[in-house]
Amino acid sequence: MKTGLVLEGGGMRGLFSAGVMDVMMEHGIRFDGIVGVSAGATFGCNYKSHQPGRVLRYNIRFKDDPRYMGLRSLLRTGDLVEAEFSYHTMPNELDVFDRETFRNDPTEFHVVCTDVETGEPVYHRIDVMGDEGLDWIRASASMPLVSRPVALDGRLLLDGGISDSIPLRYFQGLGFDRNVVILTQPKGYFKRRTKLMPLFYLFMRRYPAIVRAMGCRHLMYNDELSYLSEQERRGNILLICPQETLPIGRTEQKEEKMRRVYGMGRQKGLEMIQTIKDFL
Repeated sequence: MKTGLVLEGGGMRGLFSAGVMDVMMEHGIRFDGIVGVSAGATFGCNYKSHQPGRVLRYNIRFKDDPRYMGLRSLLRTGDLVEAEFSYHTMPNELDVFDRETFRNDPTEFHVVCTDVETGEPVYHRIDVMGDEGLDWIRASASMPLVSRPVALDGRLLLDGGISDSIPLRYFQGLGFDRNVVILTQPKGYFKRRTKLMPLFYLFMRRYPAIVRAMGCRHLMYNDELSYLSEQERRGNILLICPQETLPIGRTEQKEEKMRRVYGMGRQKGLEMIQTIKDFL
């Protein structure tokens, strides 16, 4: 039996997931595989590199740095999250990502992206976190409208959450049949069609498959929630999610809110740590 950790995205809501993961790392919990989408990928890779605390640390350290994330970066580069600084300078020089530990840890690490030409999910396993691996993580987290597509393996890629927000079926298909799933929305959440569709029609018309995917993303997401409920009833997954809507926006960088959401994740992790151990 292979155990897996499935991480959805949600931008800065992912600090909740980071809090849960840090508690699990501190208690020595390991998985055979991890799959992350968007923020689930950017934050989840620190599990395989054994670096608890790193996610909150660098987000607070660089929250006011114009090279990291914000309108200035969007206007200057076309990316809300500045690619060179965030995915190369920062992990290579300023808050170093432990590439050696990542490479030597036996846990499989997978990310989900979306092909802009087809609107279909693209799954990729990262074994070595070199520059290409970092670009796969960047692609997984490149939100439409505020990011340029990332060219990899002959494809143009954007945020994996567009096409497969909670990739449990994908992981089960690889043989990970006992999975912990961390969500960044509370139980009972129901996604509605995005109100930003006029902007997609206007600014993403070069990629009609992305426009179509965003138009029905809520249907995909709610179907995945239904599948999670079924799998939870069958005892195949352990679902971890916040008790209430997290008090932070997708791109919000207020330190107080970041610490609060991270703390909510740690609290949930501590509350469930024995349940997690028993489940695995």
